[in-house]
Amino acid sequence: MSPLDDDTSVLSTRTVYEEHSDDLRVEARSLKFEGLGVHRSLSSASPAFLSTGFASGSDTSKLRFYLIDPLASPALLRSEIPLSFTSKQTVSVSRLAIADVLAGISDKVVVIVGPCSIHNPQEAKEYAALLKQASKGLEYLVVIMRAYFEKPRTTVGWKGLINDPEIDGSYSINAGLRLARTLLSEITHSGVPVGCELLDTISPQFLSDCISWGAIGARTTESQLHRELASGMSFPVGFKNGTDGGLTVAVDAMRSASHPHAFLGVTKSGLAAIVRTKGNQDLHVILRGGSKGTNYDAESVQSAAQQVQKISSTDIPFLPAVMIDCSHANSRKDHNNQPKVIASVCEQLKKGEKGILGVMIESNLEAGSQKTPNGKNGLKRGVSITDACVDWKTTQTMLKDLNEAVKARRALNGAPKLH
Repeated sequence: MSPLDDDTSVLSTRTVYEEHSDDLRVEARSLKFEGLGVHRSLSSASPAFLSTGFASGSDTSKLRFYLIDPLASPALLRSEIPLSFTSKQTVSVSRLAIADVLAGISDKVVVIVGPCSIHNPQEAKEYAALLKQASKGLEYLVVIMRAYFEKPRTTVGWKGLINDPEIDGSYSINAGLRLARTLLSEITHSGVPVGCELLDTISPQFLSDCISWGAIGARTTESQLHRELASGMSFPVGFKNGTDGGLTVAVDAMRSASHPHAFLGVTKSGLAAIVRTKGNQDLHVILRGGSKGTNYDAESVQSAAQQVQKISSTDIPFLPAVMIDCSHANSRKDHNNQPKVIASVCEQLKKGEKGILGVMIESNLEAGSQKTPNGKNGLKRGVSITDACVDWKTTQTMLKDLNEAVKARRALNGAPKLH
């Protein structure tokens, strides 16, 4: 008989509790798993472990939770903040424009441009207005505003407008979701399409109908959960290469997300459910550099395009081309290097390079960055509180140069032939 089948194999504890108004002290004298032959003194156990209440026989499923707040349902928020007809049209037209690029039907270049993260909705709307005006003269580009509300952190830090809209550690997530949806509905109503990072599997239910393009970041590209999520998105999705610069994880992610999946998720009513997806074929790789160096040069682009070509098939064809992130490791984390990356991209395009389908630019009203404060007081207007960005004037120049380069590529290669 296994010790686990023996009725004597039970957890027995002898504890002494002294409860005060401001603390709870636990003295756990002994812990025995009788029948398993295990006897451990807890006199040397960590205070953090004892403070969970383990020895008290409390609910073992939530020893380290201290509060669970209710979350508004996606259906409720979508009902309270509906998209206008104009917003829906903006989203649909831009999704199709990006999909045409990924299918090789269009030779335009997709540009994801905007703040590293949005912390001030009013400033984001100002930026959107500028981008809308500038886009009128960029006929060879598909311009999408970067609208990131969630930020992955290597350790700790501000996680974005949705997680902490007041930037003070209050974590008013319901308010953050409402702010994000309101802002996206207003920006898309103005005619500007948006792109967002998909950082978790729940927030897309609140916002996905507003989004024209999505990204899976370098830290999450290898995650099965995010690959499954991408397989069900109604818009094109880009996968960044790994933080080490390796491309295999991104290419594998494309192959995975292009197939159907079944996984745990939530409905628009907020209920746990089994989600079954059809697979997403509007996928691509994003080159963002890595710990080993940059990867926006011609050799890196051609090598990446070849790797994408290898996983392409008749059933699931992928355009042998990539998007280039001008920031992050490709800029060596210096925003002043972003124009240099664009210059290299433009040079490649002018030579007829077909392996470039898009670029990403971290841009804001003003250049640089500022430290994340505790609260909104003292914030400089139009300056990022996460990664440093180029200013609007520099952005305009970069976009115009890129537009001219794509025009030159078309003159050299000719317009795409429809099959």
